[in-house]
Amino acid sequence: MTDFAQTLRRRIARRPATLVAFAVSLVLLVLPAFVNAYALSSYRDVILFAIFALSLDVFWGKTGILSFGHATFFGLGAYGMAVTGIHFEIDPSIVSLVGLLAGVGLAALVALLVGYFILFGGVRGAYFTIVTLALTLIANHIAVGWSSVTGGDSGLIGVPPLVIFGLSFVDPFRSYYLCLAVLLAFLFGSIAIMNGRFGLILTAIQDDETKAQTLGYRTSLLLLVTFVASASMAGLAGALYAAMNGFVAPDMIALLLSTEVIIWVAVGGSGTLIGAIIGTFVVWWLQQEISSFNASAWPIAIGSFFIALVLFFPNGPVALVSEKLRRFR
Repeated sequence: MTDFAQTLRRRIARRPATLVAFAVSLVLLVLPAFVNAYALSSYRDVILFAIFALSLDVFWGKTGILSFGHATFFGLGAYGMAVTGIHFEIDPSIVSLVGLLAGVGLAALVALLVGYFILFGGVRGAYFTIVTLALTLIANHIAVGWSSVTGGDSGLIGVPPLVIFGLSFVDPFRSYYLCLAVLLAFLFGSIAIMNGRFGLILTAIQDDETKAQTLGYRTSLLLLVTFVASASMAGLAGALYAAMNGFVAPDMIALLLSTEVIIWVAVGGSGTLIGAIIGTFVVWWLQQEISSFNASAWPIAIGSFFIALVLFFPNGPVALVSEKLRRFR
């Protein structure tokens, strides 16, 4: 066995969540062989929401600070992509790249401006949650009220399909693997970073920020970097969603979506990273199954499921599996 293989094996053994991540990746890679084109489009959208959930877990799960307005950045990415493609006359060969850059850049810029003032201002805990909650309400109000640009309540229809370097991603098979590639890149990139020195510093900040400051770490700057990176991931997910589906609506920047993504992360287990992806798929599957019998029963079912999960699996299923693997090892 090579040194690289031995090192990889030891790291996986020490971090069972990484093993779960590899297993989930394998399932998603072979999934297109077992579903039709329509179902594949649905799974593609779930993958985009999983990227969105992962972006929240990168910040909330690793810093302990809950952002209740994360849909703001998903929606900004979607609207940035849509407005660029519809209202500006840009060469069709580069309009998708410009739209992606506009969506991600807009989300990152808002996160940088808001995050700078509240994080360097010492806002933490419940107050940070309230501020980000207000941010979503403001963004949703702008999306509805600025109808000449955003389309108001009706949103924008006719977002140009995604074309990158002359390669079109209209085909569900091709678009699925593009979204999956983005998801896996973010997932394993986040795992590598959070299992390294940067992740350890964030853990120290979560445990005792004052002590981390006395050790010489610029905690507000590190939190801001994490917040902006998280918002950028959410913005990219929103921009891809708008391009893949051809429309954008105020629901993509609403409080309901901010609440749903928190549930997705909590169901999978906050802080595990792969748990955010699993939680997104679990909640989506439950919604499909329950809504097929009774659409009105879904809110009651998800509420009951979430309460049961908190009571019996407070840290999420991924944490439970990781603990079982550690005991087995």
